[in-house]
Amino acid sequence: MIRIQWLGHACFKLTGNGYSIVIDPYADGHVPGYDILRTAANQVICSHEHRDHSFREGISHEPWNRENPWRLQIVDSWHDDQKGALRGANKIHILECDDLRVIHSGDLGCMLTDEQFEAMGTPDVLMIPVGGFYTIDAEAAKIIADRVKAKLIIPMHYRSDRFGFDVLGTVEQFLELYPKDKMVCYYESDQIEVNKDTKEQIAIFNQ
Repeated sequence: MIRIQWLGHACFKLTGNGYSIVIDPYADGHVPGYDILRTAANQVICSHEHRDHSFREGISHEPWNRENPWRLQIVDSWHDDQKGALRGANKIHILECDDLRVIHSGDLGCMLTDEQFEAMGTPDVLMIPVGGFYTIDAEAAKIIADRVKAKLIIPMHYRSDRFGFDVLGTVEQFLELYPKDKMVCYYESDQIEVNKDTKEQIAIFNQ
């Protein structure tokens, strides 16, 4: 079992076997509507160095004197559809713990190649941007999600009436692309525990 906590925007905290990893923390005042981000973790990883994804200073380091239970793989990609000419490179992080495979897509801004899809495999969890403008949009996100066939899809990097950049699309624009019988789960909290028995769904967390 692993625990996934959404801290806002594209930032998540993953905990497995007691070891915690924060992905893509955002700097103070860099994403409209979000509170100041402060938490602690054993490790911080970032998809790229833009300040809404790389505020390592906001994460207190918790020491760990045992073997890291997470395995990490990186798939290099682009932050735009012009091979980085507009916004640079982006790292897709593939993390595995307790036989659970989690993919955090970072600020993915382009369609993936066959080789990248092959490297991603079939994850249990896919965290994917859906808001467009700075990243892929809802339509491209669905194409990728359909191909990798993740059991649990977590949309990120979108706006609501309470948070997010004005230029981004909403999560509803992503959900509208799915048939009405697609399971969408709205959580009152900001986290979920995931295991092999977790039901197939798109997870939307309260922020």
